[in-house]
Amino acid sequence: MTRIAYLGLGTMGLGMVTNLLAAGHDVTVWNRSEAPTKEAADAGATVASSVAAAAEGAEVVMYCFSDDTAIDAVVLSEDGLASVVDPSSVVIDLSTISPEKSAEEREALEARDVRFLDAPVFGSRGEAAAGGLWVVVGGDEATFEEVRNVLEPISETLHYMGPGGSGVRMKLVGNLVVASQLLALGEALTLAAKAGLDLEKVLGVFKVTDFRSPIFDGVGPSVLADDYSPSFALKLMQKDGRLIQAFAAELGAPVPSVEAASRYVDAAMEAGWEEQNASALIKAVAVEADASLSK
Repeated sequence: MTRIAYLGLGTMGLGMVTNLLAAGHDVTVWNRSEAPTKEAADAGATVASSVAAAAEGAEVVMYCFSDDTAIDAVVLSEDGLASVVDPSSVVIDLSTISPEKSAEEREALEARDVRFLDAPVFGSRGEAAAGGLWVVVGGDEATFEEVRNVLEPISETLHYMGPGGSGVRMKLVGNLVVASQLLALGEALTLAAKAGLDLEKVLGVFKVTDFRSPIFDGVGPSVLADDYSPSFALKLMQKDGRLIQAFAAELGAPVPSVEAASRYVDAAMEAGWEEQNASALIKAVAVEADASLSK
């Protein structure tokens, strides 16, 4: 059993906490708003009134926040985690944030001799609830092995990527592929609709040919059902697209597919679909072509 502090109970947090509790760990939670903490308490977690109270006595502190601004507020502020966590703790950031912000966290924590892992996750609400996330980790490998027992209950696979920063960089590389596949699916379904093809039959071909993809399998039927209920909100994909483009620009690497996907994400945001699933970018592609994708 490990004493864990888990900060933030948003889209991903509650599912992770539930799986950590089911694995027998002692979990204390903190959230900026009170409502989500009741469900965590019902599952067996202790609720703390502050970040400092949650972190007190914790062997591992974990969190998954939506963006750099949240990291500033919870981790790097004057009374944030980096200033109150005990040096004996291991801090694990599961968020998708900029490499620069992750490096700020690492510097602030390591200045107090706190060990830190950047460990962003692939997956969303459903995978978090099922303990099926895919975790990519950067940091000291011995520290990673030490906390493997708290990462395994939330994950389907764990991938140690290398020194500090390697996890967050891998997450942006992976999200590039996700954005590209969503755009490709939108383009393909729109073209097929304009060509008069049966879109269910089109998806049937996608399932069995060399370009089959779990993203196509999961998103395709939802698009045909006009179901854009959020598991990963469009507004977060917009944030991730901007992170990828800034990261790539710094390295001088072209990312034309992300630039194209971001155009349709922006159009979908302007249409008011920011709280819908990221796949709403596909609707923006179809609208431009005056095509209907739903049955």
